[in-house]
Amino acid sequence: MGGLGYSESSAPVDLSAPRPHLHTDRYSVDDWSGEKYNYGRYGMLPGSLTPPDKLNGDHCSPGLALGHWGGGNPLAISSMAGPMQTPPSSPPMSIERFGSSYRGKEQRLTREAMKKYLHDRGDMVVVMLHAKVAQKSYGNEKRFFCPPPCIYLYGDGWRRKKEEMQRAGESEQGSQLCAFIGIGNSDQDMQQLDLNGKHYCAAKTLFISDSDKRKHFLLSLKMFYGNGTDIGVFHSKRIKVISKPSKKKQSLKNADLCIASGTKVALFNRLRSQTVSTRYLHVENGNFHASSVQWGAFTIHLLDDNESESEEFTVRDGYIHYGSSVKLVCSITGMALPRLIIRKVDKQMAHLDADDPVSQLHKCAFYMKDTDRMYLCLSQEKIIQFQATPCPKEPNKEMLNDGANWTIISTDKVEYQFYEGMGPVRTPVTPVPVVHSLHLNGGGDVAMLELTGECFTPNLRVWFGDVESETMYRCQESMLCVVPDISQFRGGWSWVRQPTQVPVSLVRNDGIIYATGLTFTYTPEPGPRNHCTTADDIMRGGGGQQNLDYNPGTQIQHQM
Repeated sequence: MGGLGYSESSAPVDLSAPRPHLHTDRYSVDDWSGEKYNYGRYGMLPGSLTPPDKLNGDHCSPGLALGHWGGGNPLAISSMAGPMQTPPSSPPMSIERFGSSYRGKEQRLTREAMKKYLHDRGDMVVVMLHAKVAQKSYGNEKRFFCPPPCIYLYGDGWRRKKEEMQRAGESEQGSQLCAFIGIGNSDQDMQQLDLNGKHYCAAKTLFISDSDKRKHFLLSLKMFYGNGTDIGVFHSKRIKVISKPSKKKQSLKNADLCIASGTKVALFNRLRSQTVSTRYLHVENGNFHASSVQWGAFTIHLLDDNESESEEFTVRDGYIHYGSSVKLVCSITGMALPRLIIRKVDKQMAHLDADDPVSQLHKCAFYMKDTDRMYLCLSQEKIIQFQATPCPKEPNKEMLNDGANWTIISTDKVEYQFYEGMGPVRTPVTPVPVVHSLHLNGGGDVAMLELTGECFTPNLRVWFGDVESETMYRCQESMLCVVPDISQFRGGWSWVRQPTQVPVSLVRNDGIIYATGLTFTYTPEPGPRNHCTTADDIMRGGGGQQNLDYNPGTQIQHQM
């Protein structure tokens, strides 16, 4: 009867989706050139807030397939993936001062409004990129987070919202977007971000002092409009605090400091330890370059040592060790560097025989395989090859210049997507619920869908396309809903005659729509089924959990 699949049109922006697609365990990439993937398509359109991935819908997401209803119809599931002080410039919140643009009572989303949303889209998307670790500052020093956390705004909703506010009589200043970011510590001022007229901003002066005893923290992004309308507070993933990079041989026991194959890293170079000279490996206009403004998130893949240079390559699991063959692939464009061997660096020397695990904020160098001591290097904004010099006294070392010394750090990303389906609301859009996975239970008239994720609340309902589903809230991480009958989408059908795919959304009781990036697919049935107690009756009777274990014919499948 049904299944789940990935819908390109309803997918959130995924800045970390690897390109090109994973074919079983192979990657196909272009080395040094972006022509094959037409890199220009992935950039921002002039005067537009359209995200790169919205332009082509190209994603690579692992999936799970489950069969049900008579055992065997595939069900494919694909997923994308503390209190804060009010900044001084944020006026006191008062509903009355917003005037006529705010309703006296909440309105539930109508089917017509959902149809309009699915046709026009117009989402507002907040993406936050940041490092997974942060080095602590001691005394009066300020070790700013490197690379700096970055905020991206995607989707046409931001422009539309501003135009709607101004049409309703709001001033230019009142419709301006205001944003502050901090580390969730009331003792430290939040940093103001300038996002007006831009889709990107970096928080360059954040740090955590030794007086802050937390071992982990979350970045907090507070957003509101100039007239005081609160958008909400958005949090990063968890960031680990370290005192300084480990100089002793790293152990895999400290896995959170190691770097696994298939994860994302940033690389930066800092000449003579000067902060102002920091440059980041980045891809722009189809070329690798060393940017002083933006940093790229690169997927680092472990390769077999005998892997040849090719657009396709086999990737391995495991942690990255010095001496390993690796491939660096830009997580936005899919562009890749040639095969590299990652080597430990100490005192401007590359150690050829080091084999310990690579650790956060380690200095490293990237030797280009099958070359005569050529290393990945920068020269101002250009990425070049540098030929190292053999060390006369120590044959297991090679001498490098400053530009071939890179610092490596793991990175993370969060993404929040929302849309005001019934117009302006009185409460912040946060917390934004995120769905990690879907699981089908039962089949036929008693098919139910279990949603697993985070930030679920009792005032959310699950929608299949433009049909609201009977929904049961279980906890912040789990919800259960009834799968609507196919007749809701195909008039006159009493059973599924051909595949029918519908997007799955979460909708708040005031009309806020949260796209999940997931779809449900009704798969064909052999004929009319015998009717039994409906899932709606079971839900209303409080017996929804009785059928959770009924799930015949499961199978695992990757959805590319």
